[in-house]
Amino acid sequence: MTATLRLRRRARVAGPLHRACGLIVAVVLVGATAACGGSSSSSTSTGPKSIVALGDSVPSGYNCKCTPYPQLSAQGLATKSGQSVTATNDAVGGYTTGDVLQQVDSNKAIIDELRTADVVEIEIGANDVPYNAKSCGTSVDCYAPLVPPVRKNLDAIVARVRDLTSGHKALVVLLDYWSIWLGGTYARDKGHEYVSAARRMTAQVDEAIRASKYLTSDGDHPNATGHQAIATATEAVIENALHI
Repeated sequence: MTATLRLRRRARVAGPLHRACGLIVAVVLVGATAACGGSSSSSTSTGPKSIVALGDSVPSGYNCKCTPYPQLSAQGLATKSGQSVTATNDAVGGYTTGDVLQQVDSNKAIIDELRTADVVEIEIGANDVPYNAKSCGTSVDCYAPLVPPVRKNLDAIVARVRDLTSGHKALVVLLDYWSIWLGGTYARDKGHEYVSAARRMTAQVDEAIRASKYLTSDGDHPNATGHQAIATATEAVIENALHI
């Protein structure tokens, strides 16, 4: 049996960012599969014990020199639930949806981690649609063909995670992007056309994530304050979904 839940939460991220992370918009997926041989009540009453994070430079904590949000969300949940919650961060800077799909399909260590994960946090897709000044510039139509494969790969990633966690109740949380390219002052320095194209392409990538029917919030290369804001929003989603 699969249950889905959708929420919206907002938080502001303060401070300078490598690539601007501002508004956190949390829309959530809950992919919960009933236990096949155990009591489902034990899963919901004790809360998650393990989190596995997959994705790109954002969840990996690139350029932050701080604790990334997957580990922060585990710490927060541990504090609130009174039990130990571990976080394994398998996110890699520069990764695309194709890279994450390969991880969940063929990386034995990650596959083993996912088999016992209570929560899987996934933020991926921005690197599938990189800005290319020479070939596309600010032409949104030029980048558009790169978006459908993002949705296809995300569907495959979630399906694979669901398969690997089918023996117990698990929660999948997908995070979307504030900006897939530069944001804030970095984007404004490149001119209005760049800002406009970045917003439109981000909307298309985020829509591909939403189309997978699973979503929660994000930022792009956030600082320590940004990671904490993302972690707080994610914790709230997990708590609500698992009734902690």
